[in-house]
Amino acid sequence: MNILLVGSGGREHALAWKLAAAPSCSRLYATPGNPGIAEQADIVALDAGDHKAVIGFCHEKDIALVVIGPEAPLVAGLADDLRAEGIAVFGPSKAAAQLEGSKGFTKDLCARADIPTARYERATSLEAAWGALKHFDAPFVLKADGLAAGKGVVIAETREEAQQALSEMFDGRFGSAGSEVVIEEFMAGEEASFFALTDGEIIVPFGTAQDHKRVGEGDTGPNTGGMGAYSPAPVLSEDLIDRAMREIVAPTVRTLGSEGMPYVGVLYAGLMLTEQGPKLVEYNIRFGDPECQVLMMRFEGDLAALLMACATGKLASAGPVRFSHDTALTVVMAAEGYPGTPKKGGTIDLGSAESEDAKVFHAGTARTEDGTLVSSGGRVLNVTARGANVTQAQAAAYQAVDAITFPDGFCRRDIGWREMERERG
Repeated sequence: MNILLVGSGGREHALAWKLAAAPSCSRLYATPGNPGIAEQADIVALDAGDHKAVIGFCHEKDIALVVIGPEAPLVAGLADDLRAEGIAVFGPSKAAAQLEGSKGFTKDLCARADIPTARYERATSLEAAWGALKHFDAPFVLKADGLAAGKGVVIAETREEAQQALSEMFDGRFGSAGSEVVIEEFMAGEEASFFALTDGEIIVPFGTAQDHKRVGEGDTGPNTGGMGAYSPAPVLSEDLIDRAMREIVAPTVRTLGSEGMPYVGVLYAGLMLTEQGPKLVEYNIRFGDPECQVLMMRFEGDLAALLMACATGKLASAGPVRFSHDTALTVVMAAEGYPGTPKKGGTIDLGSAESEDAKVFHAGTARTEDGTLVSSGGRVLNVTARGANVTQAQAAAYQAVDAITFPDGFCRRDIGWREMERERG
């Protein structure tokens, strides 16, 4: 079958790499793509916001399946318009995409379905938000309600810091995403990521991971979109996975379906492992980035056929999901200045970074007219490797990092540190 992949980041490069290798994929197209994706797919110039143009391309090229990587086109309803034209889509409807498009929507759903999560209040004005603060103790968790590229969360240590952060949110720090905020109680514990695929009825676990959100080593500095990740996450035991499915993911899918918003695609649950058990931090409606990269390094099977089964309500007959027993670890190489204003245009030489057990996924790269690879964003490369455990996977990943020449780039050198401490005993 012919497939169209929508997106341009490291997540989409990882998906393109695995889709292109799938026996059921005849031809892979991607828009807008990137230089790495161009090695696996035919790049086409389409505006994902122009739904008529995307639909026209799908009919012209006999596209059987559209895989939507990022959240913004899903929140904008691209999946709905494609389905209305009889085109299968891996990704939720606009209504179901509110799980990520509105944190308040998700918290309210948790309340209706009795899903364990942090106590919260919603506020649509600065005055209301300041008033809600009185009902919480420090540290305060403040979230912009809408999409903020993974950066709309502030953890304030004092009430004064919280008031200042709220003022900035309502003053446009996160654009329209901050026109409403959610204030939550702080949950203590270790955070991990759990993924599941669903066709709206059947739900299948699709791996675990842990990422590193802060820019600095030792988990210091401001939050980013993610500086690295590894999979699987041993802290998510089989018992905890069963509880997450039973108490969090299944009630979510069941509630959305009963309310006329069947969820189709991948459901990414950020979990806090508290003393009371797993609690939902937030949902993403797409594969995580850079979590997708480590999941794809471990996935064994025909990804195209599996995603098509999700898109067409046939997940029950898709067969078992298989992952390698190896650990995969990815290190994000970012451009100087990230997560603030990144320096763009820096030259990149990948050298001998790639091998049988190491892959470089392009996240924010471009090519100049003469073919030189340069940086074009904040997170630039996802250097991903496999090993028998986190310690070995980390060593392989940093060996690949050190083979790359990127003078304007930087990375954390401690990805996987928590699990490596546990492996050392």
